Amino acid sequence: MRSELYIDGKWRPSSDGRTFDVVNPATEEVIHRIAAATAEDVDVAVKAARRAFDRDGWPKLSGAQRARYLRAIAEGIRARQAEIARLEVIDNGKPLPEADWDVADAAGCFDFYAGLAEQLDNSPEEPIALPDARFTSKAVKEPIGVAGAIIPWNYPLLMAAWKVAPALAAGCTVVLKPAEVTSLTALELAAIADDVGLPAGVLNVVTGAGSVAGQAIIDHRQVDKLAFTGSGARDIKRISLDLGGKSPFVVFDDADIDEAVEWIMFGIFWNQGQVCSATSRVLIHDGIYDRLIARLVEETKKISIGNGLEDGVLLGPLVSKRQHQQVVAAIEAAKAAGATVACGGKRPEGFETGYYLEPTVLTDVPLESDAWREEIFGPVVSIRSFSTEEEAIELANDSRFGLAAAVMSRDDRRAERVAAAFRAGIVWINCSQPTFTEAPWGGYKESGIGRELGRWGLDNYLETKQITRFATGEKWGWYIK
Repeated sequence: MRSELYIDGKWRPSSDGRTFDVVNPATEEVIHRIAAATAEDVDVAVKAARRAFDRDGWPKLSGAQRARYLRAIAEGIRARQAEIARLEVIDNGKPLPEADWDVADAAGCFDFYAGLAEQLDNSPEEPIALPDARFTSKAVKEPIGVAGAIIPWNYPLLMAAWKVAPALAAGCTVVLKPAEVTSLTALELAAIADDVGLPAGVLNVVTGAGSVAGQAIIDHRQVDKLAFTGSGARDIKRISLDLGGKSPFVVFDDADIDEAVEWIMFGIFWNQGQVCSATSRVLIHDGIYDRLIARLVEETKKISIGNGLEDGVLLGPLVSKRQHQQVVAAIEAAKAAGATVACGGKRPEGFETGYYLEPTVLTDVPLESDAWREEIFGPVVSIRSFSTEEEAIELANDSRFGLAAAVMSRDDRRAERVAAAFRAGIVWINCSQPTFTEAPWGGYKESGIGRELGRWGLDNYLETKQITRFATGEKWGWYIK
C-alpha cells in the first residue's frame, strides 16, 4: 500500500510530515497511515500540472498518443484487479464482488475515453457557414487546462476514473484529491500511471483533509477546471458538480411483485445505500402496497451482512464511524417524525465492532420529514403509497433534488409517459441504478451542474474557440475609404 503523495512524477511525504490513519470499517482497526497534504503540497502539485500543460506538451500530443497512455492505464488496472479490489474492500467496506465490478468498470472507463481521444483527431475543427462571403470561420475544441478533481468515498477508484480518464483524453492535466477515508486505490492509480510512463505532472494525487487539501485546490488560481462529486466551490471557474439526490422509484400495480422487490433492494442496498443516485424514496400503488411491503420486508431480512471479504456477503459496513452515526441519527429522527420501521434500523446482532447497520425499511414516512426529503446515504428506504399516476408524478417531483428517478410498469406507454414527466437527469424504466460509461450522468435542480460520462464527460474538459478570418485582398473600408 502506498503512503506518500504523488506529485510531478515522484513519491514524496507531506511538507510538514503529517499523516492520517486508514481505518478498516469492518473491524475499526487502523491498517495504514498516509500523507496528509498541506496547501503548500497542493501548490507544488498544481504548478507541476501547470508546467506539464503549458510547457511540456501534454495537450499538444495527438488524441491517439494520449489514447495509448489511457489504454496502458486500463491494462495496468486489469493486471492488478484482484489486488485493487481487496484494497477497496478494506478501505471502503463494500462486498468484494461489488469492488471487483467497480475496478473492472474503472478500467473500462479508461478504454472508453481512449476511443474518444482518438476521435478528437478525426474532427479537429468544424467549419461554420457565414452570411458574409468575405469571412470564413471555424470552431475548434481545446483542452481547458489544469483540472482539479475532488472525489467521494463511495466508489473510490471508479469516481477517480470518471474524472481522470476524460480529463487526460481531452489533453488536460490533473490534480486529484481522493476522499480522506478512502484514499488507497487513488494512490494505486497513480502508481499504475507512473508504471506506464505517464509524463511527470500530468497526473498528481494529493491525499488529506478536504478542509485543507481540497480547499487549496478549490482556491488555487492556476486551476482552470473543478470537478466535484459531493461538494461546491466559491471561486469562479469551469465547474462540474454531482451533488447527490433523493431519487424516487414509482411502482405501479401491474408490476411483478418479485421484480419490483429485487429492483427496490438493488436501488437502495447496493453499496450499503451509499450511492448518490440511490432510489431511496419509493412510491407504491395502493393496490399492491401491502403485498409488496410484506415481500420487501421478507427479502430484506435475508440479506447477508458481514465483512466484504467474506463469501456471500451482500451488505458490508458503512464507510466510517461518522457516517454510521449520521445514518442511525436519521433513522431515529424518522421514527420521531412518525415513520414506522418495518424492519432493520439497528446494529445487527453479533457485530459489536465495525460500522454495521441492518438494511432498513421505513413506511408511512411523513412528506415533510427529513427522511423523505433529505439524503440519508445509507441502507435506508422511505416508502409511501399513491393512488393515481398524477399523484405519483407530483410526489416524485416534489424535491429540491433531481439526479435520478425510476418507474416500474408493464404498460410501456405509461412507463414512457412517466419517465418523460420526471424532473431528473437519469431515468430508469423497470430497473434502478444501471450505469454505463457511454451514457450521460448528472442531475436537474440541486443535484448538480453539467454531465459526466459519455461524450458529455469529455466535453467537460474542452473549451470551444471560434476562429474567424477576413479574406486576403479585401478591404473593410469603414474608416479608410
